[in-house]
Amino acid sequence: MLANVGSIDRVLRFVVGLAILSLVFVGPQTPWGWLGLIPLLTAVVGYCPAYSILGVSTCAAKSK
Repeated sequence: MLANVGSIDRVLRFVVGLAILSLVFVGPQTPWGWLGLIPLLTAVVGYCPAYSILGVSTCAAKSK
């Protein structure tokens, strides 16, 4: 499993994931906030299954 999520994308996913996950504990306290685990986990792992299906990668190009 190769990384396909770049560093800026990882930071954004982490912040957005935490923001969505916070909806479980504060605000409307909706169970939909658990969906915030998806961007949070893809940020931690550095791999996004949707990116691999679509053939997208935000990682920097590797030089040979």
